[in-house]
Amino acid sequence: MHAPDHLLAARLPRWLLPDPWPLHGGQPALADLHLANGRVLGMAPHDSAFTPPAGSAWNLAGALVLPGLVDAHTHLDKAFTLARMGAVKPGLLGAIAAMMVDRQGWTEADVRERASRALQWAYAAGTVHLRTHCDWWEPEAQPLAWNVLRELAQEWAGRLTLERVALVPLHLYAERRSALRLARIVAASGPGALLGGFVHTTNWNPQALRHLFEAAQLHGLNVDLHVDEELHPGAQGLATTAALLQELRFDGHVVCGHSCALAAQDEATALATLDAVAQSPITLVTLPITNLLLQDAVTGRTPRQRGLTLVKEAHARGIPVLIASDNVQDPFCPVGSFDPLEALATGVLAAQLDAPFDRWSQALCRADWLSRGPQALPLAPGSSADLIVFHQADGWGFPSRTQPRLVLRQGRVASGQANAGWFTPASSIPPLARSLA
Repeated sequence: MHAPDHLLAARLPRWLLPDPWPLHGGQPALADLHLANGRVLGMAPHDSAFTPPAGSAWNLAGALVLPGLVDAHTHLDKAFTLARMGAVKPGLLGAIAAMMVDRQGWTEADVRERASRALQWAYAAGTVHLRTHCDWWEPEAQPLAWNVLRELAQEWAGRLTLERVALVPLHLYAERRSALRLARIVAASGPGALLGGFVHTTNWNPQALRHLFEAAQLHGLNVDLHVDEELHPGAQGLATTAALLQELRFDGHVVCGHSCALAAQDEATALATLDAVAQSPITLVTLPITNLLLQDAVTGRTPRQRGLTLVKEAHARGIPVLIASDNVQDPFCPVGSFDPLEALATGVLAAQLDAPFDRWSQALCRADWLSRGPQALPLAPGSSADLIVFHQADGWGFPSRTQPRLVLRQGRVASGQANAGWFTPASSIPPLARSLA
């Protein structure tokens, strides 16, 4: 299908619009997006009298539009393994035990098939940037999945950015020499590699965490942690991370996934930790689907606690917060489809998030929050025209009815189908004329 040169009357989220932007009835005015050669030239408030110059124009008549999605925390090496497992004990540690048994039979071909299927699903959903963790249990040898994921990152380059995090148990950093060796191996494995760790009260070692950050600093690596993935009020991983980054003057960026323990701590302790995080180069990632399934999980008992980190309090402090898919169809999570909007929908209900389109959709689109440096909004002039049009959704019920979608990659249709009504000359359709019911 021919790529459009103009997307007229698009409903963009409030967070994406520059200041000042006009309001109509308290809602952001619709936007006209101008594209060329697969790039965004600019955006402007919709002008119903505007007659586009030569080229294809689609009048979206108020349909919701988001930039390409970011899935900031996944596990491609584990995906789609659940079907071959027997009964799995409830909770995080039970899932880990089941995975340790299954991984003994992994081969490169097995990992490649499952990870490739996951990437296809993510691509169809509109994801442009995906970060996967990769279990790393040996202090010196790369796991076979690490090499497969590196190859897939190269194969998918230009279609989807794939980053790899070495998910290392904290005890492997206990010796500084071992920590430096791990960081050297990860750094030498090519671009898109990050140092990571599993930080939990069952393996808590503040000196090992220090060694992790020192090694990352020395080898110029960003860090991505599983931290405090539990409801233990005494968990110290996130608070210690923030303190170490300040002490070491860490010049990279750190992503902390889960941080569920904040929800189990007393208010003063939890908020003091978030105050320290706000002064550090930390992005928080919440994984609502998996955390609701794993936290406070006991056979035959309805869970009493939700297991989510304090997303509203973090957002109020200016801490970047991303929402991601996490595990998909493995012992940690039996559901999922590598569509970040599923995670957002779960988070909206579990965390009672208001204004999900205008405020919280940002948590699915900000790839700049995964690294240190200037923050740049998506769809800036010159950026790739990677867009998603939700032609059956509306701003009030979002993210309901977002499964039918049109995905544009570099301005061209990659999946979905354009509505015939969009091709009517723009001047003949007044804004918001088309029903989105």
